[in-house]
Amino acid sequence: MTSAPPLSRRRVGSLEVLLVGLIALALSAGVVSGFVAGNSGLRTAATVFCGVFVQALPFLVLGVVVSGLIAAFVSAERLQRWLPRRPALAVAVAGVGGAALPGCECGSVPVARRLFGPGTNGAAALTFMLSAPAINPVVLVATAVAFPGQPAMVLARCVASLATAVVMGLLWSRFGKNEWVTRDLPEPAPDGSSRWAVFTEAARHDFLQAASYLVLGAAAAAALHVLVPAWVFEHLAGNLVVGVVTMALLAAVLALCSEADAFVVASLTMVPLVPRLVFLVVGPAFDVKLAAMQAGMFGRAFALRFGPATLVVASVIATGVGLAILGGGS
Repeated sequence: MTSAPPLSRRRVGSLEVLLVGLIALALSAGVVSGFVAGNSGLRTAATVFCGVFVQALPFLVLGVVVSGLIAAFVSAERLQRWLPRRPALAVAVAGVGGAALPGCECGSVPVARRLFGPGTNGAAALTFMLSAPAINPVVLVATAVAFPGQPAMVLARCVASLATAVVMGLLWSRFGKNEWVTRDLPEPAPDGSSRWAVFTEAARHDFLQAASYLVLGAAAAAALHVLVPAWVFEHLAGNLVVGVVTMALLAAVLALCSEADAFVVASLTMVPLVPRLVFLVVGPAFDVKLAAMQAGMFGRAFALRFGPATLVVASVIATGVGLAILGGGS
C-alpha cells in the first residue's frame, strides 16, 4: 500500500506579510490615534509621515506598473540593438534613453546586467543603469509635484543625474575591467511564461521592494523633524560642505525609491536646496540597497569599485550643478 504524498505547504511571502500588517494597523487605528493625540511630537511626526507617504504612493504605483510593462514587452536584447556601435556615442544614447524607460533602480540593475554580456557595450549598460531610475518622466513629475513652483529643482536634478550617468559610463569605458564582473547573468523568466505573468511578478516585486523603503524614508523624515535639534539644521545651512556630505550619506543609508525620494527630501525645508539636490542625485545612483544588488548581479570586485566612485562623482556633479542652477537658494 503506497503512502499518500505529503501535502505541500504554501510559503508565506512578503505580500501576505504586508496584508496582515495593513489589517493589524486598521484594527488598531483607534488605539494608535488616541495615543498620538496626547503627544505633540508624535502628532508632528504622524503628520509628516502621512504627508510624505500619501503624496509619494501614486507615483510609486505608476512607476512599478511601467516597470512591469517594460519587463514584459521590452527585452534586454532589443535595447542592445538600439545602441550605436561607437562606445562614446552609445554611452550618450544610453544616458538619454534612460528617460524613456521609467522604473525603479531595483529594476535597472538586472536589466543592466543582462545588457552587460559578451560582445556588448558594458559602459552603455552601466550608463543606462544610472540614468533610467533618475531622469525618467515619473521621477521628474514627482519632483515637480514635491517642489511646487521650483522648476529649477527639476532641471537641476535631470542635468546632474544625466551627467553623473554619462561620466560614470565614460570612466568605465576608460578604466573599467571586465574581469571585475564575476557573477553570471541572472536567470531569465521560465520558457512559456505569459507576458501577464512576467508583468505581475515584476510589478509585485518592485512595489514590495520600493514601498518598504518608502515607509522607512517617510519614518526617517518624520523622525528628523521631531528628534533632530534645530541647531543641527542651522549648521547644515551655514556650511555647504557639511550639508552636502551629510545629505549624500543620508541618501546612501536611507536607500529610498527614486519615485518617492523627492517627497521625503522636500519635507526637510530646513536644509538648503543644494544639499537636498545632492540627496536626489546620489540616491538613485548609489545606496546600500544598490550596492548589495550590484554585488549580487556583477560581483563584489565590481561593487567595491563602482559604488564608491559613483557616490563621489554624483556628489561632486550635483553640487556643481546645484550651485550653477539653484545658487544659494533654500
